[in-house]
Amino acid sequence: MFQSYAPTVGGQAAAELADGEVIETIRRHAGFLPEIQLAYEQELRLLWVTIKPELKPVFTLQLLESLGKVQQAIIDLWGAPEQYHNAPVRFLAFRGTGPFFTLGGDLDFYLDCLAKNDRPALAEYARLSVEGALRNASGLNGMAVTLSTIHAKAIGGGIDAPRSCNVMIAEEQASFVYPEIKFNHFPITAVGVLSRRMGPRAAEHMLQSGEEMSAAEFLAAGGLEAVVPTGTGEDWIRKYASDSLPIHAARTALFSAFNRRAGNLREELEYLGQLWTDCMLRLHPSAISKLQRIAQTQDRMLARVYQRGPEEAFARAGAA
Repeated sequence: MFQSYAPTVGGQAAAELADGEVIETIRRHAGFLPEIQLAYEQELRLLWVTIKPELKPVFTLQLLESLGKVQQAIIDLWGAPEQYHNAPVRFLAFRGTGPFFTLGGDLDFYLDCLAKNDRPALAEYARLSVEGALRNASGLNGMAVTLSTIHAKAIGGGIDAPRSCNVMIAEEQASFVYPEIKFNHFPITAVGVLSRRMGPRAAEHMLQSGEEMSAAEFLAAGGLEAVVPTGTGEDWIRKYASDSLPIHAARTALFSAFNRRAGNLREELEYLGQLWTDCMLRLHPSAISKLQRIAQTQDRMLARVYQRGPEEAFARAGAA
């Protein structure tokens, strides 16, 4: 007779770990996790990762490191095949807070690297972006469903991390835009990630044009799985997790099969990471000056936005 194997963590079966214990186990394995918050819903085996960059709503090096550590901790702790039935994390979901989901990549970090001609630092930023996208796309090597919900305006390369998930939804007020082409650079993983969802022609148009899309338009272009009413994104993910628990093995297997069928994503994204690093280091001084002005504009815009109430903040965010 088949007997399920329940791995123990501190003498307790993984499936029986309480909410706080799951988070504490991940934190002990992962180490310091700045710029994110973790929450766990045991009945759904759902781990929430809330992105909370400290200075600007951008994907900092520290944020990318924290996200990668959480992903890898789940794989290391519960990713072995014999642990599947008792793994406490079956769904990994990402969410944001505030009037923006993201302003994209960390321009201040880029500028610092360019001032120092620091190729290794730029390459490490690209590597972390690539590895995070690969783990999301693979469903943490086939053990979980990865999901994301976008509640507000999403700008630039920061869209790619949630879009690399198996499932991405947005609330109806959200919008999406890749303005990088106007500033003579491009988002690291967007070509590979978007092309898999939208097809290469639609992805190329979005990246080359720099045009903003509403959530409904992004859905119609193939960029989303669903658009939901304001304030309901997290509940949609909870319902998806609840409905999917009985068929979790089939869901993860299908996501893995389609991920494989789409081609060698690692090879493509690693090439894009090298291409991005080379492109950044070739920027003309005039383009670097433009990036400096954009970073300063972000600072002024955020100062204005956060001095206002939520309704005005979202209005200004939509007009930015």
